Parts: sequence; structure tokens; C-alpha cells
Amino acid sequence: MKKILTGFMAAFAAMTVLSGCEEKRVIYSGPDYLMFSDTLYQCPVREADDDVFDVPVSATRAVDYDRTLAVEIIDKESNAVEGKHYELLSNTVTIKAGELASSVQVKSFYDNIGVSDSLGFALRLVIPDEDKWDLYGTEAKVVLQKVCPFDINNFTGDCVVTSTFFSSDNWTGVAAMRLIKTEVDPEEENTIILHDLYYDGYDVKLKFNTEDDMEPLVEMEEQKLASTADAFIGNIHGNGDLMISQPTAYTSYFSTCEDFVLQYVTLNVYNDDGSLYGSVGTYVNILEWISEGEAEDLRQDGY
Repeated sequence: MKKILTGFMAAFAAMTVLSGCEEKRVIYSGPDYLMFSDTLYQCPVREADDDVFDVPVSATRAVDYDRTLAVEIIDKESNAVEGKHYELLSNTVTIKAGELASSVQVKSFYDNIGVSDSLGFALRLVIPDEDKWDLYGTEAKVVLQKVCPFDINNFTGDCVVTSTFFSSDNWTGVAAMRLIKTEVDPEEENTIILHDLYYDGYDVKLKFNTEDDMEPLVEMEEQKLASTADAFIGNIHGNGDLMISQPTAYTSYFSTCEDFVLQYVTLNVYNDDGSLYGSVGTYVNILEWISEGEAEDLRQDGY
């Protein structure tokens, strides 16, 4: 799931330094170089017709005149097709007088890009040799990532749950997967209820973080997954509750294009005083939403 890489070059890492109580401004006085601001970008391909992605271009020094640079596509390093998957709105980019940055604008074509496509293209700035900085070069790679609109209803209904927990020694069931039902939580925004996630009669809630569609994350507060008696063949441990939570050390996310969730979960048991009785382990869940027909076939097979 990776991300638009931003940030400027090390040449500008320290523009201001402090010495004691006196502030001293340091101005870059080295050579004038032109470059892409980074070497790799992820371009979100959204459904909106007017959605445009910027590929930043930078200069190490501002000058008192406009600088127009040619931009070319490196065909041998690209598998996305210009005119089909994307187009450059201009084959030139202008850094205006007194400024240090501008952008190459890219428009992508949502309907022509498949959910599982791995497409990208490479760009090169056409500039004089004296304007090139060998440390950074003049090329950048752009990866096209399709972003489907979020609709929480796509994550309701019949859901297949597979989990590494089901293949662990702590699983007392016999099935390697579970067919469950999910519904929208009427009380919490962007939240669904997972009925009988691991054990019959116990529900948990899962929240979708939709703030950044390039980082579609799921969140889960710690909550009761089952009683230890139900989970461990009648044995009561700690305060009797088996708790489920989402560890922060791993990234749990969802896909709006393929209607699935990949989630890391940790199972714990606590004592009556809130201290940890013991950790059952950390596992990976995959939740996949399927059609009613597919669900009926699974039910006939005993799920």
C-alpha cells in the first residue's frame, strides 16, 4: 500500500540555524540544479473526471526569470500506455521567476485501469548537463494506483473469514474458515458489526478509517471476543474473558476495489485487576465479502 513520497533534497535540510539566543539565517549559495523532488511517486487514480496528480519539480536556487523545462516519457521503463492509462497535460513544466518548484501534471483514466493492474511510467527532465545534479539525476518513476470510492455497504452481508488463528494450537474448532454475517453499526460512523467472528454468539466491531484513500486503514478497539470457557473447552482463565485488539506494530487495511480486509489481531486474557494474565498470540485475519450465491454454496458445504 504505499504512498506518495514527498520532501525536498538535502540541500535545503538546514535553512535556519540558532546560535545561543541569536538567530542566524543560512542561505544556499551552491550551484543551480534542476530535478524531480523525488524519484518515486504513487499516483492515485480516482473516479472523478477532473482528478489530476502533480509530480513536483525542484530547483536549488531561485532566479529572476522563468525557466521552462521539457519533460519526456521513458518508454523502455514504462508499462502504462500514454493516452490509454494516463496523459501528461503538458510536455513542459515552468518554474517561475523567484520560485523553487513547479509540477508536471498527470491525468489518469480510471475506467481503463484494472483493480489488479500494476502500471507505471518513467519521466525524464530534458535539461543542460550543467543543471543536472548527479546525486539525484533527472528521472522519476510514477506508479498508478486505482482508488475505488468507499461504500460501507460493500462490507456488509456474507463474509468469509480466514485466519492464522484457525491453524494454531489454540483453535478448538474444526473449520479452517468461517462464514459470518456483517452489518453497519447504527451508532458509530464507518463501523460494521462482525457477527460470530470466531465463536458463535459473540460480535465485535470494526471501523474503517477513510481520511486518506491512499491509506485505507481499519481500526479496532479492544473488546470481548468470547469467554475463555467457550474458547478453551470449558476452561476458565483470568477474569474469564478472551479479548481481541489490533496491534499498532502492524498495518491493517481494507480494499475498496476488492472488498476485503487484512487485519492483524492480538488475543489477550486479563486478571480481575486489569493486569495481563496471558497473551494467546498475534494472528492475521482476512475478511472477504462474497455474493449471496457464493455464500449459499458454502453453506451447502457445511460452513
